[in-house]
Amino acid sequence: MRNRQRPALPASVSRPPLSRRQRGVGLIEILVAVLILALGLLGMAGLQANALKTNQSSYARGQAVMLSYYMLDAMRADRSAAVSLAYNTGTVSAGVITPICSPLAITGSTLADNNRKDWIESLKISLGADEATCGAINCDVDGVCTIQITWDDSRAGGLGAQRFETQSRL
Repeated sequence: MRNRQRPALPASVSRPPLSRRQRGVGLIEILVAVLILALGLLGMAGLQANALKTNQSSYARGQAVMLSYYMLDAMRADRSAAVSLAYNTGTVSAGVITPICSPLAITGSTLADNNRKDWIESLKISLGADEATCGAINCDVDGVCTIQITWDDSRAGGLGAQRFETQSRL
């Protein structure tokens, strides 16, 4: 192969050095790198926000589980009142028990009334003090009790109205 040389230029025209022709290329590379880094950080921030919403929704479901077991334990301690239907909040229609959504709706002073009032107050504290947070209980004379808890999960990024149901024999 022949060794090619650059053609000679007339003396009046001089070619700039190689470093002068590439001026500004490093700055463009840095700007592209910063843009890619910024997009990556925005994506990570979005993932973090979504993870926080999902975690809050999971926390609410865990609270509903714990509070349903809390009520079942209270009814086990007062089994005679539970099987005599003193804890029931209403009738069952299409699998949904008529709920109680306000502790002020319970006006009695028996142990069953005090337990239900305390339970509804705990639901409001743990799951949100809005009108969508409700609790429902239905026991039969054999001691099989169903507890339903409803709350609004939309503020945590959930699907809106949620219902958790627990059924147990006392």
